[in-house]
Amino acid sequence: MKRANGKPVKPRGRPREFDREAALERAIDVFWRHGYEATSMSDLTAAMGINPPSLYAAFGDKEKLFLEAVERYQQQRRRSVTKVFDEAPTAKEAVHRVLQDAARELSCSSHPRGCLLVMSDTNCSDASAHVQSDLAQRRAAMKATLKARIDRGAAAGELPHGTDTAALAEFYSTVFQGMVMQARDGATPKRLRATAEAAMRAWPRSVKRS
Repeated sequence: MKRANGKPVKPRGRPREFDREAALERAIDVFWRHGYEATSMSDLTAAMGINPPSLYAAFGDKEKLFLEAVERYQQQRRRSVTKVFDEAPTAKEAVHRVLQDAARELSCSSHPRGCLLVMSDTNCSDASAHVQSDLAQRRAAMKATLKARIDRGAAAGELPHGTDTAALAEFYSTVFQGMVMQARDGATPKRLRATAEAAMRAWPRSVKRS
């Protein structure tokens, strides 16, 4: 199509000149390494290979990009944990497998160490209260999923009568977060597995009824 003067008309809404999914994966890596507040827009655009206008057009502002990155990060991990919880024969085995998987994943060399959900709001100020609240809600949802699996085990008679399943879920969530910090400080998979095994020795023993 041409204008009256014979010059071609530029099409409106030019297609993006980058792979949005690949750019999002690179943003995850940056946020994971540096945390939310410490990550700058220049860090993101450099890693994602795009300019600021393209970033804003594709993802919105930094906060929206971060929350989308967190959701993408959680998708695979949520599926993995759900699979373990569905397949493990007991609640104890389910928690054991999750911690052992974490020992491997948290120290994997193919991505930053630790966990994006735990590390991203470290040293955040009040200016990032909305982001911190979102991350806290996501961690609470993970804890609720853990408690629900422990509750199933309690209902099946796998735990002593009267076991505080909320406290048990809180304990193993705390163990996981401790493993995250260990991994970030350089702990080996072997060291993390040892932590997981020590934590499992605290699992309440069921009392067989005669």
